Amino acid sequence: MHSEPRPGRLAGFLYLLLTVAGIFTLIVVPGRTIVPGDAAATAARILGSESLYRTGIAVAILNSVLFLLLAAALYRLLVEVHASLAKLMVMLVLVQVPLAIGDAMNQLAALLLLKGEPYLAVFDAAQRNALAMLFLRINGQGTIASELFWGLWLVPLAILVYRSGFLPRFLGIYLAINAFAYVVVYAVGVLWPQHLALANRYSFPALLGELVFTLWLLVMGAKPRLLAPASA
Repeated sequence: MHSEPRPGRLAGFLYLLLTVAGIFTLIVVPGRTIVPGDAAATAARILGSESLYRTGIAVAILNSVLFLLLAAALYRLLVEVHASLAKLMVMLVLVQVPLAIGDAMNQLAALLLLKGEPYLAVFDAAQRNALAMLFLRINGQGTIASELFWGLWLVPLAILVYRSGFLPRFLGIYLAINAFAYVVVYAVGVLWPQHLALANRYSFPALLGELVFTLWLLVMGAKPRLLAPASA
């Protein structure tokens, strides 16, 4: 048993921080710095907003720490429901974290190319811009790969929430739908990238499951009750 009146609120607070930071790194910073298909314009925007771009990299790395803390908080909240599923949830988060840090390193590599350090003098400006754009594209593909794990870790979480008895079952159902949507977006991004924008548009309502879950934890909290040991 947990001693706090509403221990779920810590998980909700961490989830909210993770969501806000994710919006900043995945939507705000790219929207201000990347011009699709135009390496020269992208280079000019990044160098003209270097502080914003560097902040995006720093927040992206800190996001991985937040993700780990969130997984730990949810594990503590839900481990009594089913220990094996709770461990699987944490393991899937642990797999995703190195991918996210690798993406941040690709963003940093792009900035180093654009800054034109002396050892890069063998490349002219146009070549450095093109290479920087390549690293940014690799970063984008890494985000698509991460979406698979963003979906997979929600599967055990959805089951745990559904079976918990102290959280509404509709939250577990919505999280499962959210998980499926992430996997679909990942599959479209890898197999049919020309339809990725369409997949993102139509999957958006399903991707709000995490936000609904976050708001429930923040407003209502969650207090585990003593449960019979779950089978492995």
